[in-house]
Amino acid sequence: MDVRLKNRLTVGVTTISNIFIDQYLAGASGEYIKVYLYLMRHEGEAVSVEAVADALNHTESDVRRALAYWQRVGVLDDPPAQPAGAEPAQSPAQPEREIKDAAPAQPAGTPAWEAKDPAPARTAENAGTPCDMEALSRDEAFTQLVYIAQKYLNKTFTPTDCQVLGNLYANVGIAPELLEYLMEYCAQNRHTSLRYAEKVALSWHEKHITTVEEARAHSRSFSKESFAVMKAMGLNGRSPADFEYDLMEKWFRSYGFTREIVVEACSRTIKAIHNPSFQYADRILTDWKEAGVRTMRDISALDKVRREKSAAKEAKEEKSPDRGRAKRPGAGRASNRFHNLEEHGYDYDEMIWTMINAGKEAGGRDGA
Repeated sequence: MDVRLKNRLTVGVTTISNIFIDQYLAGASGEYIKVYLYLMRHEGEAVSVEAVADALNHTESDVRRALAYWQRVGVLDDPPAQPAGAEPAQSPAQPEREIKDAAPAQPAGTPAWEAKDPAPARTAENAGTPCDMEALSRDEAFTQLVYIAQKYLNKTFTPTDCQVLGNLYANVGIAPELLEYLMEYCAQNRHTSLRYAEKVALSWHEKHITTVEEARAHSRSFSKESFAVMKAMGLNGRSPADFEYDLMEKWFRSYGFTREIVVEACSRTIKAIHNPSFQYADRILTDWKEAGVRTMRDISALDKVRREKSAAKEAKEEKSPDRGRAKRPGAGRASNRFHNLEEHGYDYDEMIWTMINAGKEAGGRDGA
């Protein structure tokens, strides 16, 4: 009788070197280790980047970044077999390609954001210029930045997202550590849009903010200002929306108003229309800007002019024989969404013209 026995100890195994565990395990991210283990499981087989990505639920960029890392640290000598026509991952011995074809030769490994070229200086205006994403995919600093940004924003980047980040990195020339802090800043404020991050980054660039320390100080300052505005508007439960952020940037940065003045405009907005309206507050602050307001004392002077003018107008109407038929204040004027300013006693148009005329009269007396 034939005896057929099955050896229960015969199992498929994957051997991992102790050297890998001792020297490389601690320094690698979990995503990189997954890729390495998968490759060891299929050692000697023809494995494509697409297959690895599908098996591990990674993006192909994640896999290529892991391959580049293991090649750089010397664990992998050759990339795994690729499908016909596919471009292999770059080996450590190959110099990284530069972003600009016309750029002079750079030392191997120079990241794109440090590359020097004779082209016009990188500015915010360059931000819409398409990047060479193929070249950026070989830039380890950039691929690591993409990985970190995706983790912070908790999303998988689309090609458009990668292009936005590539523009900031390669065209505008923002350092990767500053962009990493930007991603952290956006995540903390619950903004996951790369377009929002781009807007903040370009604002920092225009203000010549180039280090994490400078950006952190700027963020702390603006956070206090925005918190004060949201509180004055009665909006304590959420962060500013993108358009609200833009208006606050205009009030604090472009107009140069202090927190006290902006909060005053917000308070007058609530008193006038009983609703938190950034557009309404913007009208008040724009009028103050055009009237030359710089301090709270200037606002008090405008209010005084308004009161005096209103009192003179009322006295004139009292003396008028037609006062019984006097129209209510503001009657006959074109109606618009800001007419409540006058109804509540704040006729800013008249105030501004009064200040302008007063300045002309003063100039005439000085020249007499």
